[in-house]
Amino acid sequence: LHKKLADYLRTFLLVGGMPESVKTWIEKSDYLACRYVQNDILGTYIDDFAKYKKRISPMILQQTLRSVALQSGCKFIYSQVSPDMESVKIKEALELLSMAGIIMPVTHTAANGVPLGAEVNTKFRKYLFMDTGLLQRLLNLDMDNVLLSTDVNLVNKGTLAEVFVGLELLKYGSCYERQELYYWLRLEKGAQAEVDYVISKSDTIIPIEVKSGTKGSMQSLYSFMELKKTRLGFRTSLENFGRIGNIEIYPLYAIENFSGKS
Repeated sequence: LHKKLADYLRTFLLVGGMPESVKTWIEKSDYLACRYVQNDILGTYIDDFAKYKKRISPMILQQTLRSVALQSGCKFIYSQVSPDMESVKIKEALELLSMAGIIMPVTHTAANGVPLGAEVNTKFRKYLFMDTGLLQRLLNLDMDNVLLSTDVNLVNKGTLAEVFVGLELLKYGSCYERQELYYWLRLEKGAQAEVDYVISKSDTIIPIEVKSGTKGSMQSLYSFMELKKTRLGFRTSLENFGRIGNIEIYPLYAIENFSGKS
């Protein structure tokens, strides 16, 4: 059953959740047909950028969006959009894309207490592309990396897995409130620790580490739990359900389980 659900996950990462792409998969079970649909959707978004031309150049929006995709899973660096582009223009493009729901910010939090948004540092921010299917099309990723890899090393050292988890966390939040995502990075000079996501449940802070395959150390997770004195951590990967000390392990397809934990 675990293997079957992992296979379904691979399919979802490629098809994504856009209704037309899902409909095409249900009717044809053809990844190539879904790619054509995704190309059309991306083209429509890019065409719509012209609506904002009085406020910002459509080319800046397009370059920023592509850079978000390329920098998935990493702190967003403005100069990687274009070394010649003004950062204020890129910031405006990011704000417009965020308000449109095409990208979602993940902001650094000190995570010393709740609410997590009380101690953020907006200089350290990642961005998630809105859909894994569209993301892999925008980057023109090889489907074989997802479908045929024995340990499902989900492209770019886990980037696709990290985006998927972030989007799932947003989906399972309240639909009546704007959802925010946070991560933690140890800012001390020479420090290496980074936790992919930090959530709070019933005033309890819980760190989440994402792994694309079934292996990988949890040094950052242990470091966070020791520094913040947290009693519970989550690890999500392609492993089956399990537990290592105070760290609960959930398969990537079972992110919904996080919403019921406290």
